[in-house]
Amino acid sequence: MSLDPTLLDDLEWRGLIAHSTDLDALREALAQGSVRFYVGFDPTAPSLHMGHLVQVLTARRLQRAGHRPYALVGGATGMIGDPRDSGERTLNSLDVVKDWVGRVRGQIEPFLDFDGPAAATMVNNYDWTASLSTIDFLRDIGKHFPVNRMLARDVVSRRLEQGISYTEFSYVLLQSLDFLNLYRDHGVTLQFGGSDQWGNLTAGVELIRRAAGGRAHAFATPLLTKSDGTKYGKTEGGALWLDPEMLSPYAFHQFWLNTEDEKLGELLRVFTFLPREEIEALEAQTREKPWLRAGQKTLADEVTTFVHGAQETEQAKAAAAALFGGGDLTELRGATLGAALREAGTTTVSGELPGILDLLVESGLAKSKGEARRTVSEGGVYLNNERVEDPELVPTEAHLVAGSWLVLRRGKKSFAGVEVLPR
Repeated sequence: MSLDPTLLDDLEWRGLIAHSTDLDALREALAQGSVRFYVGFDPTAPSLHMGHLVQVLTARRLQRAGHRPYALVGGATGMIGDPRDSGERTLNSLDVVKDWVGRVRGQIEPFLDFDGPAAATMVNNYDWTASLSTIDFLRDIGKHFPVNRMLARDVVSRRLEQGISYTEFSYVLLQSLDFLNLYRDHGVTLQFGGSDQWGNLTAGVELIRRAAGGRAHAFATPLLTKSDGTKYGKTEGGALWLDPEMLSPYAFHQFWLNTEDEKLGELLRVFTFLPREEIEALEAQTREKPWLRAGQKTLADEVTTFVHGAQETEQAKAAAAALFGGGDLTELRGATLGAALREAGTTTVSGELPGILDLLVESGLAKSKGEARRTVSEGGVYLNNERVEDPELVPTEAHLVAGSWLVLRRGKKSFAGVEVLPR
């Protein structure tokens, strides 16, 4: 595999380098030969989320340019958790962390290539940390960390007033130990992570210099925010998880589809592998014809396909089209239809099915039966994309879509699902 000399220029153009130790030195190292690098993922939840996806994609970019990734899942650091502004973390049991390590590892593996000259390697820092004695840790690692520097770290200084445990205070030592161990045993000389990890990244570089007399590099990707300054990565239901069981591919696709015009170019650069010319063309089209939402559609398709696959992307698009009257509901898988309807809001019924007017009220599409009746008479109510003409209609099992669903729509944009439970 030949090295891509434009790698660093591309990362800079995409806005993926917020901080770096020495960009010129890193550029020289990347040009001289294949660099071994690592990025870490702490299993503090059963799934990765949008923030982790930035790191996964960045690792893939480096690997495609000829450099060798070490993906670290923190079985040890996940037992502690990096200090955060919101306060002390709740410590999870070893069994929980082990389970999450397996899940996170399984999520990362499909995105990296484990064959060829730049083959990826998966590592777990529990393997070299669990047997380390307290005395050895304090003598060999702790000796190189001045307390005044540790206190000066932003997150630590912000936490001092409310309090921070020695456990979280010492997290930086464990992450730095990871870099030192990978440097010594595997020749890893580059680490990257999110900008909130910058203090940990530079501490690892400094530990390699102090403890091994070596030279290493680090850079940090930026924290992505919305136009109003709030963090990305949240949906109505919580975090933008990559696990389809925690967030459906339909909801995932919808999140990207609703990207603000002002942030579209930034997200296309960070989350897709589209070439510069195509991204700039989509930005121009968004400025000139924003109503077409061409950039958002491309972004949603690209990211959903990368994470969930082309088939789930097509199902998500088909579900959105069908729910708004532009497709065939019967062609959707039950899981996809159910996920899409739950995003909009659903109600459940069991036993004998109510009439259409009652269903409209129970689903929240009408405030009263009188309002529901007027809407039907005006031609504004649809059942499974078929206009309802009779206000006395009582749906039957023959109306059920995907075995257990009724799809109600009022007008063009307001819809709800009714899940019919078995009798």
